[in-house]
Parts: sequence; C-alpha cells; structure tokens
Amino acid sequence: MRASLRWAASAIVGTLAACGSVPLPPPDEAPVAPTVPTLPSAPAAVTPPLPPADAAPLPPALASGKSRWQPVRWSELPGFDADALHEAWNAWLKSCERPAAPWEALCPQVRRLSIATPEEQRAWMQQALQPYRVEPAPAQGTAEGLLTAYYEPVLQARRQPSATHTVPLYRPPAGLGQRKPWFSRQEMETSPQARAQLRGREIAWLADPLDALVLQIQGSGRLRITEPDGSVRTVRLAYAATNDHPYRSVGSWLQQRGQLRDVSWPGIKAWAQANPQRVNEMLWSNPRTVFFREEPLPELDAALGPRGAQGVALTPGRSIAVDKESIPYGTPVWLASPGPQLPLQRLVLAQDTGSAIVGAVRADYFVGWGEEAGDLAGRLKQPLRLWVLWPRAGG
Repeated sequence: MRASLRWAASAIVGTLAACGSVPLPPPDEAPVAPTVPTLPSAPAAVTPPLPPADAAPLPPALASGKSRWQPVRWSELPGFDADALHEAWNAWLKSCERPAAPWEALCPQVRRLSIATPEEQRAWMQQALQPYRVEPAPAQGTAEGLLTAYYEPVLQARRQPSATHTVPLYRPPAGLGQRKPWFSRQEMETSPQARAQLRGREIAWLADPLDALVLQIQGSGRLRITEPDGSVRTVRLAYAATNDHPYRSVGSWLQQRGQLRDVSWPGIKAWAQANPQRVNEMLWSNPRTVFFREEPLPELDAALGPRGAQGVALTPGRSIAVDKESIPYGTPVWLASPGPQLPLQRLVLAQDTGSAIVGAVRADYFVGWGEEAGDLAGRLKQPLRLWVLWPRAGG
C-alpha cells in the first residue's frame, strides 16, 4: 500500500486470499497511474446527456494492459439502483485529491455532487460514465474473478525491548540500496553484518513474531506504543521498503510439509503455540521482510485507513487494491461478489495495489482496522465480477 507492495491478508495462509474505531459499512442487501494507451481521452467538464434508456450504440471495446474492457449497458450492473452511493463518494473525493489525467475534468463535478442525493449522483454517473465489463486480455489467463480482503492491524508495542517484547520493527537501514537483494529474514537475525546495519533502526518492539509477520504482510498498521515514561500513544507504521526477496507463504510451507490442514490464521497460530521450537524455521521460510516509517495519527487521519498506492487515504468498504496493469488508480469500479462470507454489490474506488493482486478480475477489499476487520480479511475469498466506469468519449 501507500506507493508500495502489499499482500492480501490470506496470503499468510498460502492462498491469494488474504473494525475498529470506524465500522465497516454494512453488506448490501442484494446477494500508479499505469499507461493505458488505447483508452479514450478525458471528456470536457460538461458531458452530453445520456440517450433515453441507455439505448445509444455502445462504444468499442478497450484494451488496458492485462485486461480487455467490454462496453455494457448500465442495466447489466447488478444492484446499481440499490447502492448507497454517498458512502462511496468520500472515497471518490479522496481519489480526486490526486486525479489521473482522465479524471481531472470530472473531479469538480464529483466534488459538487458530494451533497447531492443518491438519485442525482446515479443520474450523473449514467450521463458522464460508460460501464465496461473487465475481462482478461487474450492469453492472460482465466476469466474467473477472485475477491479477497485486507486490513490494518492494531497491535500493542513498546518503545524499548523488554522481557516480553523482543521482536523489533525496523526503519530502512542506511545500506539498503547498496545490496539487492538485501539480507534475508533469517540473515537479519543471524548475520553480524546485517545486525550491525540494523542497530539503532528499531522503531518499536512487539511480543509476538507472528504479529510482526502480519504487519509486514498487510504493509501498514497501528501501534499502541508504551513509551519509556509509561505513557501510551497510537501511531501508524507505513510501508517504507522491502529487502527485495520474494514473498513465500508460511501457510504453504506448513501445508507442504504435512504440518497443517487448517491453513488459516488461527490454525497457524495454534501450530506455533504447539511447536515453539520450530517457529523460526517457519518464519525463515519467507525470506521477505518489510521496513516501516512511523507517522503520527491525528484524529482526522485515524478515521481513515492508510494511504494506498494512489497516494490517498483508503476508505473502509469502498477502497480496493487492483492490478495496476489492468485498472488505473482512481478509477470508480462496480464490484459484485455473491459471497459466501460477504455478499457485495457496490461502488468502490481502485486506490491501491499489492504483489498478490495479479490479473484482470482481481481485487483486494479494504475492510478497516482492528480484530474484527482482521477476522473478516482472513476469511474472505470468493468469486468476483468487475466493471470499470470510464469517462465517456466525445464530450
């Protein structure tokens, strides 16, 4: 996230699947900017009215990196008439803080419509935007879509190590760019050279190495840090860099060795508690690690998620991570997923990406922060359909 790589929560458990102070928007009742050379240019600030009943000839299909966009009627979008669009408008306003070229002309209208009724917002969208069904480009694999979820962990930490808090979280070391890949996760704990470069780069200390792994997989999190004077403050750790090693799933490692059938986060934790002497072996099977930067967390920022790869704060329930070679950042997307964990038909904004988010019909759904969000993120893995909503040409 936040101009970074970020993994889906259930990547912990060996699949591509992966609330705190702000609740996740309720489920619907019904079940950086990449180059996109063949997309149409942005329309003028005022778009032409939509022909009656959306009956005008459809525009041609478009190619966008790994995806092909097939134009469709608005009536194809399941649940479009029922979504509470105003809940997505705040996420859209965030995207308009850093709009890509196709959206600059429309963002003034998006801002004006922030106080409009859902009916007015819906009518404007049908005037200004053309929906396209997202499909894989030829030779880009299956059309089956996959929806997973991710979240922002909230963890207890200490500013200094103690008998209980022995797991450090690091800022990027000064020599990080001098060696690629940098030291592996195992070498960071065993190599005198690596440990010398990490000395003094500790941000805070956790009690559980699995919590550190979760934080690195999610790419950011909130820490309630106990300072040396006993005071407690909440900060955000944001992604800063990696050691440039490939990511390897500890869940897959356990499964391949016949250690675990329940490849879920609770299952992994239970295995670790039963096999403390093998925890390092499991953790070292994933050579990749993440370095962080500490950010203050004022009240306004605490009401939103971390910054995604687009560079804007994520909105729980309305921001998704996508393959940036298929869907440009800042694009409004209609998302439909039948469940079984969370039936969804809603407007979302493509504002983030992640190394496990690969393919045309692929999205990671930001569900917020804290334990409840983490539980949902760890379980969500379900079918998906996507439609991009793109500015109409010729305006």
